[in-house]
Amino acid sequence: MAEKNPRQAEKGEPSASFLKTLETENRQNPSLFHDASKCTRCGRCAIQCQKIQGLSPMEFEEGSHRWKYCPTLSHGPNRAFCVYCGQCALACPTGAISEKSSLQEVKNAIADSSKFVIVQTAPAVRASLGETQGMPAGSLITGKVVAALRRLKFDKVLDTDFGADLTIMEEAQELVQRIEKNENLPLITSCCPAWVKYAEHFYPSLLNNISSCKSPHQMFGAIAKSYYAKKLGISPEEIIVVSIMPCTAKKFECLRPQMQNNGLRNVDYVLTTRELGKWLSEEKIELRSLPDEFYDDLLGASSGAGAIFGATGGVMEAALRAAAEKIEGKKIESVEYSQVRGEEGIREATVQLGGKTLNLAIAHGLKNSKKLLEDIKNKKSKYHFIEIMACPGGCVGGGGQPIPTNVQIVKKRKLALYHQDAILPLRKPQENPQIISLYKEFLGEPGSKKAHELLHTTYGERKSGRI
Repeated sequence: MAEKNPRQAEKGEPSASFLKTLETENRQNPSLFHDASKCTRCGRCAIQCQKIQGLSPMEFEEGSHRWKYCPTLSHGPNRAFCVYCGQCALACPTGAISEKSSLQEVKNAIADSSKFVIVQTAPAVRASLGETQGMPAGSLITGKVVAALRRLKFDKVLDTDFGADLTIMEEAQELVQRIEKNENLPLITSCCPAWVKYAEHFYPSLLNNISSCKSPHQMFGAIAKSYYAKKLGISPEEIIVVSIMPCTAKKFECLRPQMQNNGLRNVDYVLTTRELGKWLSEEKIELRSLPDEFYDDLLGASSGAGAIFGATGGVMEAALRAAAEKIEGKKIESVEYSQVRGEEGIREATVQLGGKTLNLAIAHGLKNSKKLLEDIKNKKSKYHFIEIMACPGGCVGGGGQPIPTNVQIVKKRKLALYHQDAILPLRKPQENPQIISLYKEFLGEPGSKKAHELLHTTYGERKSGRI
């Protein structure tokens, strides 16, 4: 059957069979929820998905001669073409598509006296949470976010930027080794779970190119339930790790079987920025009225490199800050790589390191990434290192961010993160004293056996849907 323009989609009341299918889909979907009672079948979700990700969430409803719009999950997460990015939720004008909430589970964990509940916050959250209470876009309210989470009675409030610094240490080591051995190039970043799922569906031949590093919040969780648990004298089984993320796909990521060690999930629950905003509203906690407080010690210190993970190009720039000193064999004072910053869907750059020219590419939006991936697949790629993020602008434009999220707002959030990077005393992860202590006391060195056991992961081919 010929594909129909979503703007020309027929409307009408959904049939019983459609509602039954939707109930199954909502039950199986780890990240998103579709409320048929709110859906006007305007097609904006379909247009958004096609425009940004190059995917099509249109399904013809058999027997009713109508089209339905929703993240199609009727065969479960291994076969669905949805990558859980949540861009459809940002486009939905009625709230028919939203994140699948884990708020009650988190509240239950906090109320359970046998559990020690740790919360971590992603870089993008501190530059966007204020919008849920009417603050200007890009308001950097790190200290107030920390204060708010303490008032929600978390046992420890820690920083995912620490996990980002740790990711950089591992990924920079991986990049240097691959360049030296000239194998599995280009190295492609692995921080975005929507991108990873997309690759598993549509580019399984390229999975060896993807960094084996877990994403920052997963690395953080692995360390929280090993090194940190030992430091605190707490059994890992007692620890619950909650991540506050700008991303709906992170909910799916924490359910991946590879994201666990010793039978324990690295991260137990993910709440989006919107969910946290809703919770603060329920508790009548006003961010403006809160003092600025600091993250707790041990896993709370970070460099500016960790902060810029939330912006497109930020993961690459952060990795270059660490890799450059490894390749050059000396301290490098200049830490900003402005050539990898920008708004283009695909941005190319080169850097000179150790007498070599490294070719780089950054893509945000999976539709943009397709050209880069096809070139790798066809042995035509000239790149050494590629960063891919599913959401426009990177995590600051994630599907779990406050609504509205548009180009102008995303740009302001990005500028806030670059400002945080610029004002921090530490700009490189290898200078973070807590990272240094972690390797000295526990991990050994980047890329060690212990590091691989806890901080690295694997991928596998999934049956593809349509593209």
